[in-house]
Amino acid sequence: MEILEKINKDLVASMKNKDDLRTTTLRMIKSSIKNAEIAKRGKGELIEEDILGVLSTMVKQRKESVEQYQNAGRNDLADKENREIEVIQEYLPKQLSIEEVDAIIKSTIQEAGILGMKDMGRLMKELMPKVKGKADEKLVSRCVKEILEKTG
Repeated sequence: MEILEKINKDLVASMKNKDDLRTTTLRMIKSSIKNAEIAKRGKGELIEEDILGVLSTMVKQRKESVEQYQNAGRNDLADKENREIEVIQEYLPKQLSIEEVDAIIKSTIQEAGILGMKDMGRLMKELMPKVKGKADEKLVSRCVKEILEKTG
């Protein structure tokens, strides 16, 4: 679990540097990973993909919070959430561009023999493991809908 090792090393460094936001965020990451381990008890150890899923969920939650804080006029809290997102994203793979997501969707449509919107659920099931942690789920869903609407 190299991600967890890197988080632990970075946590020690952030505590030494007295970087409160980074330290707090890294502790939240460790806590979320620990909760995922507890939830998975008896079903094996967490693998890198599981940790990436936890991190992706944390980013998604913070993006939703940013939106709510901005709507409420609380830009100070939105800024804090954005800084937390930046810290969490350091441990996620580089995010895919829209063009890369579109290419993965189109190749998955070919591989799975997807015929149209009626197969969207099956397409998403095939597609999500390929983009997990690398692309925002809302973006993927939107791209899938656009591509499937064009193919008919």
